[in-house]
Amino acid sequence: MRDCILVIGGYGHVGRTICKKLGELYPGRVYAAGRSWDRADAFCRTTDGKVLPLAFDIALGLDPHLVDQVKLVVMCLDQANAAFLRFCLEHSIHYVDVSASYSFLEQAERLRSEARTNRATAVLSVGLAPGMSNLLARHAKQQLDVADEIDISILLGTGDRHGKAAIEWTVDNLGTSFHVVSKGRTAEVRSFTDGKKTNMGASLGERTAYRFNFSDQHALPHTLGVPSVSTRLCFDSRAITRLSALLRKAGLFTLLRLKPVRSAAVWLFGQLRFGTDVFAVKIDARGKRGQKTMRVESLVQGNNEADMTAKVTASVADIVYRTELPHGVYHIDQLFDLDTIIQPLGLQFVTIETEIP
Repeated sequence: MRDCILVIGGYGHVGRTICKKLGELYPGRVYAAGRSWDRADAFCRTTDGKVLPLAFDIALGLDPHLVDQVKLVVMCLDQANAAFLRFCLEHSIHYVDVSASYSFLEQAERLRSEARTNRATAVLSVGLAPGMSNLLARHAKQQLDVADEIDISILLGTGDRHGKAAIEWTVDNLGTSFHVVSKGRTAEVRSFTDGKKTNMGASLGERTAYRFNFSDQHALPHTLGVPSVSTRLCFDSRAITRLSALLRKAGLFTLLRLKPVRSAAVWLFGQLRFGTDVFAVKIDARGKRGQKTMRVESLVQGNNEADMTAKVTASVADIVYRTELPHGVYHIDQLFDLDTIIQPLGLQFVTIETEIP
């Protein structure tokens, strides 16, 4: 009987919280999997047997005797390709992924037919951004008859603790160029340029956020049918945000292509502790309701971005595990709405609607 949940990267920064949440719901059926047996075992000893250790190398795939036991895989590691996802779908194993890399998500999207044929469900874009940002965007769009444009702004705390993989992803994207959908056409933009102001709520005030290569802006034009979507990033420290924009303008982020400079930047970001652990996700949507031109603003705030990513992922994984969902490969906003995910987490979100003259 298939009843096991495999959390790959389960003893990592985000994975351990996912394991603990799922272990409370399904004790003895959750496995924290990774290449290091010692790290997996050390973590699982803190869970009173609710989470079990498993030595696992994604390059080698699942042992044959495990295939018929695993019902759900929760992936917390970045992958270069979708080969392992294909393996899961071909063996009717459900799948949830926290990856923020759209190059991987694009490959995953192409496996829809394999998922349907084998009666498996894969949920992508799970976490905070992508994840909560997708759900807020869907909520804002639902307040309009026609949505013409959605701007997403992400605020992250410089005092928060982030896993090494998340820091590396951020550093690697500081100096990149990427493509977005604007007015139904593809346009090239650069990270930390094209700053735009938005109100992040009473406690955070107005902030300037800059373009960044979050994957939600690549998926949402297709999943929500919105012709223009952009995602921007800022930090709780206005000084760090401004400095990042200035370094980008000066061309210094190109030095991050050098391995010693990249390594130093990753180390430095890992040491930053002078800010707070606050995060915020803000949606600014514009469009029509009847004959009126409207602006819809939706905002959610909280603390500890990695913890929230893990809680959203555990919530989605729980639903996938115990519920018969449509078979196929979906982004989170194609299967879930904001209330389903946000209410169990105890988060509050605010929506403001304004008519534009």
